[in-house]
Amino acid sequence: MRDANVLPPSGGHHIAARFSGTSPLASPPGPRRGRRTLISGIFGGVGLIAVVAITQTVASLGYDSAVTDYRAASAGASESQTQLRAENEDLVDASDAAEAIIAVENEAIPVAATQEEATSTAAGVAGEATAAADDLLGVDIPPVGDKPDWFWELFGATAQLDRHQAEVTRLSDAMDLAAVDTAEAFRGLTESTTSLLVSAGESAAGFEAAHVSARNEAIIALREAAADATATTSIDEGAAETYSALQDAAHQVIATERAELDEKAGPLLAQRLEIEEFARSLAPGVLLEFDWAPMVNGAGGNGSMGGYTTWWWDDPGRATIELSNSVAEQWPADRSKALVAHEVGHAISVKCEGMYDASTQDSIENWATAWAIGMGFTDDANGVWAYGYPPQNYIDAAAGCR
Repeated sequence: MRDANVLPPSGGHHIAARFSGTSPLASPPGPRRGRRTLISGIFGGVGLIAVVAITQTVASLGYDSAVTDYRAASAGASESQTQLRAENEDLVDASDAAEAIIAVENEAIPVAATQEEATSTAAGVAGEATAAADDLLGVDIPPVGDKPDWFWELFGATAQLDRHQAEVTRLSDAMDLAAVDTAEAFRGLTESTTSLLVSAGESAAGFEAAHVSARNEAIIALREAAADATATTSIDEGAAETYSALQDAAHQVIATERAELDEKAGPLLAQRLEIEEFARSLAPGVLLEFDWAPMVNGAGGNGSMGGYTTWWWDDPGRATIELSNSVAEQWPADRSKALVAHEVGHAISVKCEGMYDASTQDSIENWATAWAIGMGFTDDANGVWAYGYPPQNYIDAAAGCR
């Protein structure tokens, strides 16, 4: 017999006292995790996608808003740029013209030093304004560019647009201020330079009066240039050309007067100039030019005197009177004055066109003789000796021509 408390030998069987229930020594079954982990992963992925989608949307909307704001700012800057460029171009043109005017040397018609100084000062201010404008106009306004795809790119592009907007706004403000400065410089330069031109043009009349012996063509050119100068209201290349033309015309007046005086030089110069002044006093407003020769119109020798007049129905009316040297030799005899008055009667026709029949030589001579008689020159050298006494109706008509 074996002791009941002795374990069976190896290879034997031990039958538990209980057949149901859980053995206190056995481990509990593990949790069932597979399905729950899958669900959590799905929800996590969906959440991440939602966050990315929201971020992408926010980034896209923010970028679009920044683009709208930047385009508005850049459009304003473009308008400011266009305005400044136009103002600057006008100022540059005016500055070039003013510099050309100031650079003219050896002026025949001088202008006051104060006017030249004012124009030089205004030109300096204009130069500073154009330099500042050029600097601003040289700054480019950046384009928007293509829209990025991803939110991290969109955020960076939006920040850059915000910076560009601030820069463009500052640029626009600076260009607006520069446009004001440029416009003020333009007005100042225009005012000072037009004043100079107008003053020079107005001085031409006195200049002409000081050079009465100049040739008619030179005087007419001077008057036309002076009229252009006094009518100047803007400063540009045309204004510079006007001023140059005025000074050139004045130099021509001096040159032709010198040539005329050289031709008249000699022992009879004083008498010739006195006769010319006398003739001009009889026909105010008529441009008279004089030529002298030993013989004119077949007369001039043996105590005779000759005269011949050519006139033009132009505006201004002008004439050339040719006189024999004997007229000066016999000056101031009444017969010399009467002959000169007859020739002036022809010349003054330019002021009285239509007052007599100018289609025949006989009528033309009757008119000149009648005019001399009406002016009080009764010596028969007034035309009576050569052409006879004129009809009374000519004398009456000529009395209305002064």
